[in-house]
Amino acid sequence: MTVEQDRLTLEVSNLEVPVLTGIYYEETHLSQPVRISVKVDLQCPRHFAPETPLSASKNYMDLKRAMTTAIPEGVHFVLIEALADHIAETLFVQDNRVLRVEVKIVKLAISESGEDIGITLVRNRR
Repeated sequence: MTVEQDRLTLEVSNLEVPVLTGIYYEETHLSQPVRISVKVDLQCPRHFAPETPLSASKNYMDLKRAMTTAIPEGVHFVLIEALADHIAETLFVQDNRVLRVEVKIVKLAISESGEDIGITLVRNRR
């Protein structure tokens, strides 16, 4: 019988960000809005006491920065999969305690009836 390890999942959901992405001519010159959600699984201590410092977890703003300011300005991501990979790699580099990253990206400009059209990429630390 295997014992599953404790884990802590941090989330930032539904952040709208303008990104240069797409394969069609009309998409390649102007940024378009995407909605990004990220879940990060961290190694976690056995217990969080009331006085536990932030260093025992991870600052949510690190996730938000990976979804915004860590995206290189002026870079065109042909596929949103590449954007998701960039965000995941940014989070792995930031913190060795990150075990798994899940990035969901929805392309808002192609929705016709409010549906979510996009991808979810899951990467595990190797």
